[in-house]
Amino acid sequence: MPTVFFRTRVYAIAVWLVLLGLCNLSLPASAQGKPCAVLLIHGKWGQPGNLAGLGRQLEPVCDTKLLEMPWSRRRNYDQPYAVALQEMAAEVRALRGKGYTRVLLAGHSLGANGVLAYMAEVGDVDGLIALAPGHAPEVIYRRGIGKAAVDQARVWVAEGKGAETLDMEDLNQGKTRMVRMRADVLLSYFDPQGLGYMPATAARFKQPVPLLWVVGAQDPLSAMGPDYAYSKAPAHPARQYLAVDADHMGTPDVAAAQVLQWIRALP
Repeated sequence: MPTVFFRTRVYAIAVWLVLLGLCNLSLPASAQGKPCAVLLIHGKWGQPGNLAGLGRQLEPVCDTKLLEMPWSRRRNYDQPYAVALQEMAAEVRALRGKGYTRVLLAGHSLGANGVLAYMAEVGDVDGLIALAPGHAPEVIYRRGIGKAAVDQARVWVAEGKGAETLDMEDLNQGKTRMVRMRADVLLSYFDPQGLGYMPATAARFKQPVPLLWVVGAQDPLSAMGPDYAYSKAPAHPARQYLAVDADHMGTPDVAAAQVLQWIRALP
């Protein structure tokens, strides 16, 4: 009888250990370790891999995911700005579904522009990292670059002809190239008062969240200072404006250690 009892106990313990192991395997990575995830949004004409180095730097505290946006070189503005934000929202929901309790958006250049627009339109993330924010459609329009195309697109959209395509000159860090897209898509990105207008989207955040705004000293937009858009975002104890010794493209890698430090310090 004692032998039977002993064998029964051993069997029960073995089953319990197996079930425990299965439970652990079914848990998302966040539940077993990191509670934080960062969705990384690349810049204009770029690709997800442009932020891979930053992602590796953040991995000690947050899992990261690279996302290809409609403004990548490959996709070439294949969807309007509002759809781009919904693509980001789907990824945020997927990360929440995996159990992450803190989801951050980190964007570079037009990607930084995008995370501001996301907070204004969707607003369901726990913090933003805007690295070398770029794409200022009001500045581009004022300089006359692509102005005729924007004006034509506005007319066509008003007339219900948003599916018509047209060419325009696009500007990125002093370089221009011709792009072709639908009129409604073009207007969504290049309307000087649209979703790309950062002072307005920063002021329309759906809720105050931690915001890290990083600019490189050699970045042309740095001359506009914090009052351009950063200061218009809702006040938050973890909001920070950070200047680093970098140009526009080098800002994410140069600032990576300080971004990691900022995330670690979040309440």
